Amino acid sequence: MERLHSETIGDLGIICMPGCEAFVEQVENYLRTWHNEKDHSYVVNTVISRFASGEAKGLIRESVRGKDLYIITDCFNYNVTYKMYEMDVPMSPDDHFQDLKRMISAASGKAKRITVIMPMLYEGRQHKRSSRESLDCALALQELVSMGVSNIITFDAHDPRVQNAIPMSGFDSFQPTYQMIKALTKVVPDIRIEDESLAMISPDEGGVSRCLYYSSVLGVNVGMFYKRRNYSVIVNGRNPIEAHEYLGNSVEGKDIIVVDDMIASGDSMLDIFKNLKARGARRIYAFVSFGLFTHGLEMFDKMYEEKMFDGIFTTNLIYRSDALRAKPWYHEVDMTKYVAYIIEELNHDNSTSSLIDPFAKIKTLLAKHEAELAAAEK
Repeated sequence: MERLHSETIGDLGIICMPGCEAFVEQVENYLRTWHNEKDHSYVVNTVISRFASGEAKGLIRESVRGKDLYIITDCFNYNVTYKMYEMDVPMSPDDHFQDLKRMISAASGKAKRITVIMPMLYEGRQHKRSSRESLDCALALQELVSMGVSNIITFDAHDPRVQNAIPMSGFDSFQPTYQMIKALTKVVPDIRIEDESLAMISPDEGGVSRCLYYSSVLGVNVGMFYKRRNYSVIVNGRNPIEAHEYLGNSVEGKDIIVVDDMIASGDSMLDIFKNLKARGARRIYAFVSFGLFTHGLEMFDKMYEEKMFDGIFTTNLIYRSDALRAKPWYHEVDMTKYVAYIIEELNHDNSTSSLIDPFAKIKTLLAKHEAELAAAEK
């Protein structure tokens, strides 16, 4: 790896928050390989202890003085539980965020620098205020900065403008664009990346910018759906969607990629799949950074059996259940090497511009894919 600076900010230390163990292990393996330090451990020995009441404390079992610390947390890992009043309680995003603050507090300001890597941004969907609402995401970012966090690294922030809450601190939202395209060409080797055969679709107006980037690097058209909501009622904290209205060119006979930051319940995504299939779309795939599937997988199984979609790609940046990973329609996009690159470059005080915008890498990947298609046709 080429570096602009040979010196590091400080000795590298990684704090693995509960639920991130497998992910951090893979990240650490890349760092060990690059540094040719097979037996060295970058992971700091830490523990979160719980009292019977459910209260907790964070403990760092070794010195972090002078270290360049990277705390990796998954605030949406509901598979992590703790005992409270003799009950197993799944950890909520609030619980994970509180544990993150405990670990920052345990460092006691001794680390040289603290960077929080939070792939799915805590309270990212509550990034703006409508009427008398709380501004949870902005407050969370300000709280982390006030505790001494220098940089916050996230992926595909629901609205990256929330960084305006901490304008003098580091905030970067990375996109899994290159990794998604690479996974697609591997899973669907016959896919044609050309305007006549492929279209990118945004499920709502807020996600158009994601699709525009894909459109630019792939050279294909963009369409979008407009969510017509019923603003007279609120269901599960949101105004329910009454219909999806499509804006864009014809999708008949084309392969389609729907791009979004997350799948929560999945109702909206499934409705869009049906709408696109009714319009004559050929194969339908989804690029989704975070697959939550909060209402289970049964609806997706049913729609897949009815051939309403062909596959869903999500990253491994947050927890994925074993049931999800076993589905024939599910394809996992590995982001561990990308996160390791980010840590490596930041630790050496290098620019991350090439990681934020992987345009050149995508073009190289597409040229290779086109050559493989041409060779297969001969």
